[in-house]
Amino acid sequence: MSQNDDVSEFEEMGPVDYVVIEFPGNHMTGEGIPLLLDLVDRGVIRILDLAFIRKDADGTVTAVKIEDMDATGAREFAVFQGASSGLLDPDDLAEAAGAIAPGNSAGLIVYENSWAAPLARAWRRGGAQLVAGGRIPVQALLAATGG
Repeated sequence: MSQNDDVSEFEEMGPVDYVVIEFPGNHMTGEGIPLLLDLVDRGVIRILDLAFIRKDADGTVTAVKIEDMDATGAREFAVFQGASSGLLDPDDLAEAAGAIAPGNSAGLIVYENSWAAPLARAWRRGGAQLVAGGRIPVQALLAATGG
């Protein structure tokens, strides 16, 4: 794919977000996988990159491959084998590791908000651009509302 093709593809995309999900005690369950797959199947999101890391008690960080997970984890996450756009690099993994506590693991997901692509394209055609964004964690909403 040429650089012009890459630019054209990006111009057609919706906003791209990332999340780092921490799993206490290095215990990754597949509980959320069916819900994540449902979002993908319905075209709400498109997974661009998926990676897993483990942070040992001494702070050592290791990338975890799906095939290196225990049998349950490997089975649950196998559907994402090879999900890689190249957007995540070692610096991103190190930054994510800084956000999790020693003795825990994390999943990193980079995803396109496919549902917003038509709106984003229309705004770009009109010359608009996103200049700020953010996310308010549920915990902050609960704290703000006394919940």
